[in-house]
Amino acid sequence: MADNKTKSTKPANKTPPKSPADPAKERAAKRLSYESNSSHEGAMAAELSALEEAFRKFAIHGDTRATGKEMHGKNWSKLCKDCHVIDGKNVTITDVDIVFSKIKGKSSRTITFDQFKEALQELSKKRFKDKSNEEAVQDIHKLIEGKAPIISGVTKTISSPTVSRLTDTSKFTGSHKERFDPSGKGRGKAGREDLVDASGYVPGYKHAGTYDHKVQGSNPSSHGC
Repeated sequence: MADNKTKSTKPANKTPPKSPADPAKERAAKRLSYESNSSHEGAMAAELSALEEAFRKFAIHGDTRATGKEMHGKNWSKLCKDCHVIDGKNVTITDVDIVFSKIKGKSSRTITFDQFKEALQELSKKRFKDKSNEEAVQDIHKLIEGKAPIISGVTKTISSPTVSRLTDTSKFTGSHKERFDPSGKGRGKAGREDLVDASGYVPGYKHAGTYDHKVQGSNPSSHGC
């Protein structure tokens, strides 16, 4: 019995088959794209970390209990001074104090890193008047990035008569004098211990060793007579 049902035929696929991709090329392309994105993100992170690191160093300066997440007014002023944000012309210490009071909360005595950046943006308008807002912010960041507090008040050596008397070996007496030679150089063990003198002379005798010379000098035979 003949089959009168028409068989459905699939339409022919006219799209040409894709050539098999090279896995090595795909991996290389992905790697280049990843490295490009990573280097860009890394550069941005490094720029931020340089500013954040400076913020942290100044925030903990002089305060062992500080965490580096907040900065009080004293260290904010020091940062602006040490990093030359204060130039004495466009930005003064008064400007720095006003901006700090404006940015911090009413009941707060410190500013966070985000508030720190806001304060810098405020000062950048005064510090770099001839530049655009964006350039001014970048330039003021460059003044601070990678910087640390300048340590001042290092103790200096003070010369005084008392110190000179205690360190001048020519003025030493007794056993202390025996520990140094006339030039002031230490004698080492010989200056600390009593060594046996087998020369036959009394200790401290200035003409030790001259006897034989005198005897030979007074002997006529020594002159070939």
